[in-house]
Amino acid sequence: MLIDLPFSVVVTLNIIGWPIIQLSLAWICTNLPLRWFTPPRSFAWEHQGRCYEKIFAIRTWKDRLPDGASWLSNGFSKGKLADKTPEYLSRFICETWRGELCHWLAIALTPIFFLWNPLWADLVMVTYALLANLPCILAQRYNRVRLLHTLHRQSRA
Repeated sequence: MLIDLPFSVVVTLNIIGWPIIQLSLAWICTNLPLRWFTPPRSFAWEHQGRCYEKIFAIRTWKDRLPDGASWLSNGFSKGKLADKTPEYLSRFICETWRGELCHWLAIALTPIFFLWNPLWADLVMVTYALLANLPCILAQRYNRVRLLHTLHRQSRA
């Protein structure tokens, strides 16, 4: 802890800090040009998403995650697949990379809380950051590798 603040201020900063960070990052990432989000290729170990199904049972819980894009006026909804055209799938794939990046950035900003929290609370903040963002990252990666596979199959047909 670098800044010594009253406990009530620390609690307030922690409670309002996360929504401000998450919503700010969502707004920033949503307003970045789509051309910046050419997603990386899927990895061989992802096996078109099967590793996420086997290791994390992702199909049982991914649909319960909130879609933050719906909170922003120009967000791209990733809750359901609305079309199967190559153009739409390509856009969806880019949007999964945008969403994943936003969640990685949220995790990366966790040390901001180290400024005013004691060590035990730093651990709470790190735990929260991981629990709140890793499931979303996994869902974005899972959807992306499956959509990349679908797009690749379409291009071969």
